[in-house]
Amino acid sequence: MRTQNQPAASAAGSGWRQAGADKSLPDSHSTVAVPKSLGFWRKLLAFSGPGYLVAVGYMDPGNWATDIEGGSRFGYTLLFVVALSSVMAMLLQPLCTRLGIATGRDLAQACRDHYSRPVSVGLWLLCEVAISACDLAEVIGTAIALNLLFKIPLVAGVCLTGLDVLIVLWLANKGFRTLEAIVIALMLVIALSFGMELIFSKPDMGAVALGMLPSPEIIRNPGMLYIGIGIIGATVMPHNLYLHSSIVQTRKYEQSAGGKREALKFATVDSTIALFLAFFINAAILIVAGAAFHFHPSGEVVVAQIQDAYKMLSPRLGVGLASALFALALLASGQNSTLTGTLAGQIVMEGFLNIRLRPWLRRLITRLIAIIPAVIVAAVYGENGTGKLLVLSQVILSLQLPFAVVPLILFTSDRKKMGEFVTSPLQRSLVWAVAALIIVLNVKLLLDTFGMTGGSQF
Repeated sequence: MRTQNQPAASAAGSGWRQAGADKSLPDSHSTVAVPKSLGFWRKLLAFSGPGYLVAVGYMDPGNWATDIEGGSRFGYTLLFVVALSSVMAMLLQPLCTRLGIATGRDLAQACRDHYSRPVSVGLWLLCEVAISACDLAEVIGTAIALNLLFKIPLVAGVCLTGLDVLIVLWLANKGFRTLEAIVIALMLVIALSFGMELIFSKPDMGAVALGMLPSPEIIRNPGMLYIGIGIIGATVMPHNLYLHSSIVQTRKYEQSAGGKREALKFATVDSTIALFLAFFINAAILIVAGAAFHFHPSGEVVVAQIQDAYKMLSPRLGVGLASALFALALLASGQNSTLTGTLAGQIVMEGFLNIRLRPWLRRLITRLIAIIPAVIVAAVYGENGTGKLLVLSQVILSLQLPFAVVPLILFTSDRKKMGEFVTSPLQRSLVWAVAALIIVLNVKLLLDTFGMTGGSQF
């Protein structure tokens, strides 16, 4: 299982214990050529792709659960949290590209190099918990979509999700650009579906604009805070930071300082555009839920289950196509998240432990960890249990987030490690503010959860 690759180019600075690092995702490393002769737009197109694979994690079925419940319970109030989490992502993801391009290391490899073995293993275990929580959301979301579209029983649908191992293996043999093209196509399906849902729902745009503004009620209301932290956890995902720092290295560009600066510029544009698309989709889900279930003339109804949203969407909006589009987009979301989750799991295991499992084995292990609790919940609680499990999985992701964010900020702020690519003082201030906000909200959530402030998340 263990493989040793030739060291990559030397790190940007001298602050690493090892002079070089093994290639991240060796089968795909530097496989997408970017010729120097290309003009700006063609070069941007050549660099475009990794950002969209990362953006997939910002619109997975876990996002749907938190956005739907947030919109149906609280209207458009939590739109501010959606916007805030998207801005946080746009600040954090460029750090990943900076680390990967400047040092030739992904975040997992950087942690293994910098920290002691026990600390590194601890961080790996925490990351595996986050990946399992994310995979759990993908399993449940895909199973729900199969049930809604094809009437496949929920337990059987959960078990069928294990077959996506074959899809991933097939795509892996077609090249990284093929994988990116499929992911982008599925993202467009989701975006077009919810663009139409927005038209059908006819939201009050004035109220939507007010929802983009911060409200102190988000902090005061434990239920709203719980959903809000779930939105952050569903948007800024820990494994996405590891994923992005690796897949940005699939591009083959000049390994000079100038070549790396150009790669960093285009990679930042790529991720920013992709994250804007993810923000549109997340906001659209919450807006549609608010318009259809919270502000609807027939009365407010709280929707905590994706299945309930599907059943009520067409009757509430008066458009027969609305529910079908909703389920189609959900299926596309679950499949997209599956593809990127596979890559993230491989990157994390190889980077932290310096071992490499066969892709099908790594995916099967991850899938089983997610499928087992999903089958239990589906069998025991049926539809009523899946919604709570989806939201809980996103809160778990948020609780794991500081353990990925803090090392990323520390590494990219270290001039010895990054050389001339070290982050600027302004950038450091902004990302540390993001990290502090995540930690404070998590502490508040834990205090409310265990009753230390007299509140409850429900």
